Amino acid sequence: MTLDRSKAPDFRIPEDFELFPPTEFSLKNGARLFFIPTQNLAAVKIEVIGKGNRASLPLDETLIPFFTLQMLQEGTTSKTSEELANFFDFHASEVSSMLTYSHEGLSLLTTRKHLNEVIPVFLSLFTDAIFPQEYLEKKQSQRKLSIRLEKEKTASKASQLFRIALFGSAHPYGLETEEKHVDIVTTAKLKSYYENLLFQDVEVFVSGDFEEKEFENLREILGDLPNRKSFKDPILPSAQTSLRVIESRENAVQSSIRIGNWSISKTDPDFFSLSVFNTILGGYFGSRLIKNIREDKGHTYGISSSLAEIGDSNYWVIGADVQKAFYKEVIEEIYLEIEKLVSERINEDELEVVRNYMIGQMLSRFSSSFDLMDRFLSVHHSGLDFNFYTQKLAFLKSFTAEDVTKIGEKYFTERPLIEVVVG
Repeated sequence: MTLDRSKAPDFRIPEDFELFPPTEFSLKNGARLFFIPTQNLAAVKIEVIGKGNRASLPLDETLIPFFTLQMLQEGTTSKTSEELANFFDFHASEVSSMLTYSHEGLSLLTTRKHLNEVIPVFLSLFTDAIFPQEYLEKKQSQRKLSIRLEKEKTASKASQLFRIALFGSAHPYGLETEEKHVDIVTTAKLKSYYENLLFQDVEVFVSGDFEEKEFENLREILGDLPNRKSFKDPILPSAQTSLRVIESRENAVQSSIRIGNWSISKTDPDFFSLSVFNTILGGYFGSRLIKNIREDKGHTYGISSSLAEIGDSNYWVIGADVQKAFYKEVIEEIYLEIEKLVSERINEDELEVVRNYMIGQMLSRFSSSFDLMDRFLSVHHSGLDFNFYTQKLAFLKSFTAEDVTKIGEKYFTERPLIEVVVG
C-alpha cells in the first residue's frame, strides 16, 4: 500500500477516555498528598501548595507574598544564595515558586537518583529561609524596573485597566501595582508572612516512579512540612465595575483593546457550552475574529478571546493589539461577530472543525506523565476531579449548533460589555 503524503491522516475521536485519579494519602502534619505514578520515568516532581493569602492583606502590602516566595532561595541558615543555586544545579534540580490569589507554594523538579540528597535542602526552604537584606534590595530594584516597563506596554496596561474596570481600583483583584508597593516591603514583613501566613492548608502533589518502601520514606519526610491552619476567608469589597475606559497615548502606533465581562466557573452546567462558543468566536487560529479582523481586514496580527479566573471570580475577555487608526472599526467588528454567532446558526463544516480542534487540544494536554497531575490540579482547586474531562469529552462529541445559539442568547444578548482601549 502506497502512503499518500499529500493528505493529512484522518482525525479519529477516541471512543474511550479513562483517567485514573491520583492516590490520596494523609501525612502526619495533616496535609493531603496526591500521588500519580510515572512508570519508567526517572524524573520526580513535588508540588507543595497552600492557601493564598494575598487578598487578605492590606492593599499596600499586595507584594509581600510575591517577595516572600521569591526570597526563599536567597539563603537559609545553612546555605547562602550561591550555595543553594549551585546545589540544585549540580543535582539537576529546579525549584519554582507558585503564586496566585488563591494559592501559593513551591515545586521541585528533580531526578529519582538525586531525590534523597535534594529533598532535605528543598524542605529547608520552608523553615529556614533568612531573607538577606542585600538580595531583597536587588529584587526590589528589579521589580520597580519591571513595573515601569509594563506600564509603557499598551497590552499590559490594557489588561490591568480591564481588571480595574471589572473589579474597581480598591479591590485586591483590581489593584494596580505601583512602585510605592515595592518600597513598603521589608525583611521584617517578609519574615512575619513566612512564619505566620505562608503554607496554610497545605496539599502535596507528587509524580514519580517509586518502590513501595521508597515512597513510604518520602511520605514520612514530607510530613515534616509546615502546615498551618488557615484563617477565615477575607470578606472582599464589592466589585465596582466600569463599562468604558480609554487611555489615549499620542505617540502610540497601536491600540490595545480588551472587551469582556463576568463569566462562570468550571462547576457551572453551562461551562462546556460557553467554552465552545468562546472557541468559535476567538479561541483558536481559525476563529471568527481571526478570519475577520486579521485575515480579511489586516488590522491585527492576533486577536483572541478566553475564559479566565482570578481568585474565586471568573471573567471572559477579548484581547487584541490593532492599528491605532482602526481601533473603533475593530470594536464594531467584534460586536458584529458576537451578534452573528448568537443569531445565525453555525454550519456543520465549521462545527466539525471546532469539535475536532477542541477534542484534539484537550487530549494533547495529557501527552506526558506530568501532564496528568497538571490537569488534575487545574480542576482540583475548583472542587472537581478527572470526571470533568470525561464529561467534557462526551459534550464535545455531541454538542450541536443549537447549543451554541442557546448559550449565546443566554450570555451575550442582554448585558453590556466592558471596553478598554489603551493607545
